[in-house]
Amino acid sequence: MMRASRVVAVLGPTNTGKTHYAIERMLGYRAGVMGFPLRLLAREVYDKIVAIKGPSVVALVTGEERIVPPRTQYWICTVESMPEGMGTDFLAIDEIQLCADPERGHVFTDRLLRARGTHETLFLGADTIRGAIADLVPGVEFMHRERMSDLVYAGSKKISRMPPRSAIVGFSVDNVYAIAELIRRQKGGAAVVMGALSPRTRNAQVALYQNGEVDYLVATDAIGMGLNLDIDHVAFSSTAKFDGRRMRDLAPNELAQIAGRAGRGMSHGSFGVTGDARPLDEGTATAIMEHHFTPLKKLNWRSADLKFGTVEALIRSLETNSDHERLLKAREADDLRVLKTLSADATVAARVTDAKTVRLLWDVCRIPDFRGISHGEHASLLTVIFDYLHQGGSIPDDFMARQIKRIDRTDGNIDALSKRLAFIRTWTYVAQRKGWLRDENNWRSETRAVEDRLSDALHERLTQRFVDRRTSVLLRRLKQKEALLAEVNDKGEVTVEGEFVGQLEGFRFSPDKSAQGAEAKALKSASLQALAPHFHLRADRFYNAPDTEIDFTDQGGLMWGEYAVGKLTAGADALNPRVEVFVDDAAGVDVAQKVERRLQHFITRKIATLFEPLQNLQKDEELTGLARGFAFRMVEDLGVMPRAKVAQDVKDLDQDARAALRKHGIRFGQFTIFMPLLLKPAPTRLRLLLWSLANDLQDFPEAPPPGLVTVPTMKDAPRGYDTMSGYRAAGERMIRIDMLERLADMLRNEDSRGGFEAKADMLSITGMTLEQFADLMQGLGYRAEKGEREKVKQAAASPTVEPTSDETALEPTPAESASAAEGASPKEEASAIEESVATVDDAAPEGEAEATPEATEPETEVFFTFTWGGNRNRQNAGRGQRRNEGEGDARQNRGRGKPRGGKPQGGKPGKKGGPRQNQGAKSFSARPPKKEKQIDPDNPFAAALMGLKQGD
Repeated sequence: MMRASRVVAVLGPTNTGKTHYAIERMLGYRAGVMGFPLRLLAREVYDKIVAIKGPSVVALVTGEERIVPPRTQYWICTVESMPEGMGTDFLAIDEIQLCADPERGHVFTDRLLRARGTHETLFLGADTIRGAIADLVPGVEFMHRERMSDLVYAGSKKISRMPPRSAIVGFSVDNVYAIAELIRRQKGGAAVVMGALSPRTRNAQVALYQNGEVDYLVATDAIGMGLNLDIDHVAFSSTAKFDGRRMRDLAPNELAQIAGRAGRGMSHGSFGVTGDARPLDEGTATAIMEHHFTPLKKLNWRSADLKFGTVEALIRSLETNSDHERLLKAREADDLRVLKTLSADATVAARVTDAKTVRLLWDVCRIPDFRGISHGEHASLLTVIFDYLHQGGSIPDDFMARQIKRIDRTDGNIDALSKRLAFIRTWTYVAQRKGWLRDENNWRSETRAVEDRLSDALHERLTQRFVDRRTSVLLRRLKQKEALLAEVNDKGEVTVEGEFVGQLEGFRFSPDKSAQGAEAKALKSASLQALAPHFHLRADRFYNAPDTEIDFTDQGGLMWGEYAVGKLTAGADALNPRVEVFVDDAAGVDVAQKVERRLQHFITRKIATLFEPLQNLQKDEELTGLARGFAFRMVEDLGVMPRAKVAQDVKDLDQDARAALRKHGIRFGQFTIFMPLLLKPAPTRLRLLLWSLANDLQDFPEAPPPGLVTVPTMKDAPRGYDTMSGYRAAGERMIRIDMLERLADMLRNEDSRGGFEAKADMLSITGMTLEQFADLMQGLGYRAEKGEREKVKQAAASPTVEPTSDETALEPTPAESASAAEGASPKEEASAIEESVATVDDAAPEGEAEATPEATEPETEVFFTFTWGGNRNRQNAGRGQRRNEGEGDARQNRGRGKPRGGKPQGGKPGKKGGPRQNQGAKSFSARPPKKEKQIDPDNPFAAALMGLKQGD
């Protein structure tokens, strides 16, 4: 005699091991069947049992998948796909509390009332359904299981502060995607799990989370249906959802079903809210933690006693009310709604003439609306399928091929692939129906292959969009405390574990700029840890690098090749700057000290090389008294200083002191005291840098381009810049110090009181036009009087006729002036002027000498007459010109023996009013010369005194 079937309701909160208990019970029998609310959960349990018993005895049956080996003993199904009337020893229904679900509750209620195993039946679910089961299932036993770990409320947390191993729950696709994108930027990436995903995509996404590639999971409430994941914290981004008809708040028991996914086994879990979700009230939070919820009073029900005589009879049977107070007639489901729509179609109605046809129509109407486009389009598709099945007995192969071909594409974004997956699910479901296709096995394989390809493509797109593999890999390795392998190529590009992470610039790591926020911080942290060995190797290579690989910038930066490795800062004095290195803290103190020592050696040797004359002057112990003090001033001013600044010191130096200083290369110029070797480009560049550091300038001025005699005066330049750059500012341009002294030597022989004009040599060494030279002279303290005069031409070409005025012949032409303005070298300009003089006659057209004066208008030329301005405040410019006056006719007439042209009788040189005559040099001495002691040529007043003496 067969003993009665045992019916047990195993109830309790999540993480009590109910599903595990049911699997163990089923495997103790010869055969069994289990029904689950989601195909994802069914697939998970199927994989577990296959691992225990092997694939030959385990079947998987869902709406879109059917794996049934010939020797099947254990059936794993979705609740809707459970086979009826099989009489297996064991039967179990998971998440039985879904009997109250408005959409699918009537299916679970039907299994509660009618599905039984021949030996044992288990109903697994929450305590809230205990009373309903007791009323509806006679003889049921109850087994209560306690949660194996604690579940606590953690309040509200920002996503940026979400702990690892967290699941963030959203209730719409858009919400899930937005959260996943935010987590990718903040935390490196997240896996995405939704009920609409295919099992293959879902499993691939879960694998990302379970194996630790990402620490965050973004999911819909699908994870509440028994999916077993290693989750420590569940955060709700919202506590309301759209249930298909309206937005409503989730009940505490619904929130608990999802929150209970946190904490697996003996590990404790927590739950809370994030984003815009309001914190849970105290009552709701307490109910979830203590698992106390309002019992379910009504279960959704739909009659299983269907009448297939006519469509109308079928509809009436589906809409029958229950006579039990616990059972509430389910609201109109999609299958019933489509049945009513198709039955209203005249063509369909004409074909439905018997019970067999009505049953076929009902089977077609039960195809789920996977696409979710609209009720009308879904009904149209089902009409086509019904027509094929009614007329031909099966769906044509060419029709199936066309439908699948349109879907079998893996291009497009996440939304496009998700839609194609929804479409292929429809044809996968059709292929699973027995007798609907001629070659069922072939089409099941085809649709499964397409779904797999689309699933893989969707997983790839989800991963590309929501997972930064680079950051997730690094964070996982850091969490596991494993050594990270970093590589740096010749370009300084850094890869860690094969992922590009940034650039190593000298001894500083620059993370990939595409990373932002917390992602960038995590990336830098992991990269610096991996780069630690490379910092030491690079420091050793830098320490042994030659000085030729290191340089300084005009702003004080210290460069190793193209990378900045430090900068100079002000030291105890100008010649001893300090070094500040650019080394990441992660490189360590040893690396920083080694880099600092190498840079200090470099700058010390650079200063010693370029300022050797100055350092020799500083170390000369034979210098005493005023000479030693003067040497100190020279060192302090880096080898160049205006004479006006030390005029009294120069005057106080005796000849022996001057001689001792001259041995070190010091030149006592009329305008500047300097060391010529330090005016070269390299020392000048370094001097400007050291001077800028010593004076604490914010912006360091650059050195003028090398090789130019004059350069434009820098506007708003710091005081003393012209001297430090080796120039002297005079008007709109600055002139190089050494060339200025050469010009001073020329001016010393000119009549600065009576007036003189610029010589070709003056223009040549300055490289200036006449206008620019006039501005320069005014900047030096001279007056420049501009005038015009008739240009005197040379006589017709004759081998016996000499030019009447060399001075006129050497006057620079406009072309020569333009060349000088453009910075031509002095030698080039002198050569150009000589060539101009030599070819002046050749330039005239043949026969021009015979032309009468009245035939052409007289040509005029501009000239300047320069006289000493007498302004003693212009840094004593020109004072020395009067020192050598009266030293004799030979000295007096040197350089002035050429006749001055263009000066009429009784007028100033070059003024209009008469022909140019050679009137000779003039003297303006006020008294006869008297014998005086010899004048020191280094005296700043030498030139001025000489000019006074030349009055004789």
